[in-house]
Amino acid sequence: MLGGLLGKAVGGTLGAPYEGCRGPLKLKYYDPVPDKMLPNDDLDLQLAWLHALETVGPKHLNTNVLGEIWLSWITPHWNEYGICKTNLALGLLPPMSGEVDNEKWKTSNGAWIRSEIWAAIAPGAPDIAVKYAVMDAMVDHGAGEGTFAAAFVAALQSAAFVISDLRKCIEVGLAAIPDESRMAKSIRFVLECYDNGMNWADARNAVQQPNADIGNSWFEAPSNVTYAAIGLLWGEGDFKKSMTTAI
Repeated sequence: MLGGLLGKAVGGTLGAPYEGCRGPLKLKYYDPVPDKMLPNDDLDLQLAWLHALETVGPKHLNTNVLGEIWLSWITPHWNEYGICKTNLALGLLPPMSGEVDNEKWKTSNGAWIRSEIWAAIAPGAPDIAVKYAVMDAMVDHGAGEGTFAAAFVAALQSAAFVISDLRKCIEVGLAAIPDESRMAKSIRFVLECYDNGMNWADARNAVQQPNADIGNSWFEAPSNVTYAAIGLLWGEGDFKKSMTTAI
């Protein structure tokens, strides 16, 4: 559990300065080495969910409770965060809070980047992790690809507590989302690239093309989750190599 938290902090601190940059980048790791982790909403939001779990308990946690947490505790108001908060304040409950006026951002990264907590409360139980990840994601992503991304990642992470075979973990993630979703198609496509011996950079360029109409590499979840999968696959079990490849 501590390794997951530290790994998340390491990745966020390494990657944050490059957010929005058009790559591919060629990173060797920290240069210069930081003296502390950078602020990271990907981690901070999960502390709000932990507060919700501790307050109402897992049996009573639902999308409405998470919506109340958004309005009471979450200060960022950009993109899907701001849209869902506006919708919630107008009385639109999840999943409509993530659907209305959110066509551009419901496919984005806001939910899967904060999904570790659901795997952490359900290690080796991906169905439970997915249940909570979807509750969470629907608040600001409705029924969009951003919600499928959160389900895929939460299932993969939960499986990773008990399964050491990366490919099997990815298959568990795929089983949690619709076969015809962009998210599933993107992951299956990059698995084919890996199996066919393509290098990671060519795979990265190839996977962007089918998703170009929803934002290409900047914010849409299907390609961005696939970049993480590229890091895992081509990283070959080496943490630093996986991290720098993904970023």
